Amino acid sequence: MKVLPSVFAVAALAGLAAPAVAQDYPNKTVRIVAPFSAGGSTDVLTRIVSVKLYERWGHTVIVDNRVGASGNIGAEYVAKLSAPDGYTLLMAGAPHAIGVSLFRSLRYDLVKDLVPISAVATFPSVIVAHPSLPVKTVKDLIALAKARPGELNFGSPNIGSPNHLSMELFKTMAKVNMVHIPYKGGSGQMVGDLMAGQVQLASMGFPPAIPQVKAGRLRAIAVTGAQRSPLLPEVPTVSEAGLPGFDVSSWYGLFGPAGLSKDTITKVNGDTVALLALADVKERLAGLGAEPAPMSPEEFGRYVRAEIAKWAKVVRESGAKVD
Repeated sequence: MKVLPSVFAVAALAGLAAPAVAQDYPNKTVRIVAPFSAGGSTDVLTRIVSVKLYERWGHTVIVDNRVGASGNIGAEYVAKLSAPDGYTLLMAGAPHAIGVSLFRSLRYDLVKDLVPISAVATFPSVIVAHPSLPVKTVKDLIALAKARPGELNFGSPNIGSPNHLSMELFKTMAKVNMVHIPYKGGSGQMVGDLMAGQVQLASMGFPPAIPQVKAGRLRAIAVTGAQRSPLLPEVPTVSEAGLPGFDVSSWYGLFGPAGLSKDTITKVNGDTVALLALADVKERLAGLGAEPAPMSPEEFGRYVRAEIAKWAKVVRESGAKVD
């Protein structure tokens, strides 16, 4: 009879110890890997999150830019070379969901090797054209592309990026033939060539596009998301302007290595959802043309799997491939 109280006492102590481990996280520097170049939308988003997590945690949160291979170098580093202790996280998103189908030699599995923690934000883009191209609307663009098959070209900052696949989806839905001009290392060179007229079209994020649209150096044709953007309220969506059902938005969220404890996932998710509700964070995201996307880990996992399936269909039907 005397054994039972001892068993219950041990069980009670064990129950108290488990939450204490979660409450102790983090107790040192946390690293968030941003797999794209410094200054881009992914990098800016990661820095917004890192600052707010530092304020909540009281421990340094650093941004580690590990760029290359359309975001896959950074993702592989976290998936394969990082301990599942919560101190190395990854800001990944739509490019990685696309990459599952587009790249044949990935050395990590987005579903098996990484665990979704929290979605952070979604980013629609805007299709822009050089002013010399005689198009002002989606219907104009489709008509010109049909009249000049294979003669129009569009740029993208990375092969397999949402901006690349956005235009591939446009081609498929509009039944037109346009030539893809891929760039490496971000949108800087592409934007320069676009303004010089060496590239005719592109789907671009709002931060690099808006200054050029406002200055008249580029013409905004349509927004790729489901709704118009408050940053360019006069510009219609692709769906309302001629291709019903067209809806492409990039997205990003936090992932960790497979094996990350449920307590750590819950902790990081809860603090990320809380910071997305802050007025100053919403304001900064709005300046990027982005919207906060708070989700539970389970909801985010379902979203990621749905995105993988969605982009597999686009890659298959468009014939997009890595050259």
